[in-house]
Amino acid sequence: MNAKLSAVKGMNDILPPDSARWEWFESRVRELMRAYGYRNIRTPIVEPTALFVRGIGEVTDIVEKEMYSFTDSLNGEQLTLRPENTAAIVRAAVEHNLLYDGGKRLWYTGPMFRHERPQRGRYRQFHQVGAEALGFGGPDVDAELILMARRLWTMLGLHGLRLEINCLGQADERARHRSKLIAYFESHQQRLDEDARRRLYSNPLRILDTKNPAMQELVEGAPRLLDELGDESRAHFDGLQQLLSAAGQDFVINPRLVRGLDYYNLSVFEWVSEQLGAQGTVCAGGRYDTLIEQIGGKPAPACGWALGVERVLDLVAQAQVAPVLPVPDAYVVVAHAPALSRALQTAEELRAAGLAVIVHAGAGSMKSQMKKADASAARYALIFGEQEWLSGEVSVKSLRAGGEQQQRSVPVQPATALLECLRS
Repeated sequence: MNAKLSAVKGMNDILPPDSARWEWFESRVRELMRAYGYRNIRTPIVEPTALFVRGIGEVTDIVEKEMYSFTDSLNGEQLTLRPENTAAIVRAAVEHNLLYDGGKRLWYTGPMFRHERPQRGRYRQFHQVGAEALGFGGPDVDAELILMARRLWTMLGLHGLRLEINCLGQADERARHRSKLIAYFESHQQRLDEDARRRLYSNPLRILDTKNPAMQELVEGAPRLLDELGDESRAHFDGLQQLLSAAGQDFVINPRLVRGLDYYNLSVFEWVSEQLGAQGTVCAGGRYDTLIEQIGGKPAPACGWALGVERVLDLVAQAQVAPVLPVPDAYVVVAHAPALSRALQTAEELRAAGLAVIVHAGAGSMKSQMKKADASAARYALIFGEQEWLSGEVSVKSLRAGGEQQQRSVPVQPATALLECLRS
C-alpha cells in the first residue's frame, strides 16, 4: 500500500460546510466592492522575484525570511509565490497602462504564501481580500478605504475592532527620523536584541515594530517620526483625521505603527482585534505613492488595504454570526427504479427555472433516502415512487414546515404546478 499523502504544513484544505461560509463571506465582499465602485482584478500567483525585492524592500522580514522563491528549471528565471498582492497589482497596472485615462479603484482576492511557523491566524498559505485605489492623492481616498472596511465589519456582524493610524511622512522626513533613530539605538546597543542589532543600520524603523517585551520601554522612548513631519505631510494626516471624525469613526494614533513593507508613506492604518491573540491585526494598509514609479510606471499616488480572510472568519465564528448558507430547494428521492429517467428530467427542468435540486445517487431504501433528504437541509423532498410513476405525478413532502409535515401529489407535466408548489 502506498503511503498516505498529506497537505503541506500550514496549507489547509477548506471543506464543506466551512467552504459555504467562505462563499458567504465572498458574496458580502463582492456586494461591498460594488457599492464603492471597485472593480475586480486577478493577477498570477507566481511573479518575478525581483518584483517583491524591489517593491516590498530587500531588508524586510518577508523578503529576507518568508518568500517561497525558486529557479525556473526551463529558463533559469527567479520566481516567487506571491507573499502579498499590492506589488503585483501595481505591476499589472504599469504593464497594461491602466492609468492612462485616470485613477482606478480595484479589488482582489486569493491565496498568498509566506514560509513561517504556522499558528492561529498565520498560515503558510493564507487568503487575502484587498482594495487598491491607484491614481488618487488626497486623504479623502484614505478615509474612503478605511470606512469601506468599517462597512464590511457591519455587514459581517462584527464589533469591537479598533482602528489605529499613523503617518510615515515622505522620504526626506523618514531620512531625518532614521538618523535620529540610529543615534538613539546606538546609545542603547546593550539593550537591543539580535533582531534589532541586525536592523539597526539597514532598516531601523522596523525596530519600532518589535514584539519583544524586553524592548518595549526602550522603543517607547525612541524619537517619533510624527515630530519630523513637514507641512504637507501634516496637512494630509490632519485631513484624514478630520474626515474620519466627521464620519463618526474613532481612532487611535499609534506612533509605532510602521507596517512591514517599505513601500508605505504618509497614512498607514490597522484594524485590530483583541480576540485573536498575538495575531490581532485583521486588516491593514496605507498610502504607497512611490511604488508605481518604483515598479517602472509614471509617478502616481496610490492607497490600499488587505485583510486576512482566515482571521476575519475566526472573528465571525467567535461572534456566533450565523451566515445565511445556501441550501437546496428540493431533494429528489427515487423509490422506483423505472422512474429515474423521469426524475432526472424533472430535476433539469427545475434547475432551468432557477431552483437548486439534488438527485439521490445510488441505491437505497425509501427510509434511507428520506434521511439523506432531511440531512441535505432541502425545503422539500420530491418522491418518485411506483404509484407516482403510474399516475404521472410526484409526491412533494415539506421537510421544514412546523408541526406535521405535509405531503401532496402534483403532476410532473407540465412543470408549472410543481414550480408553483416549490416556490410557495
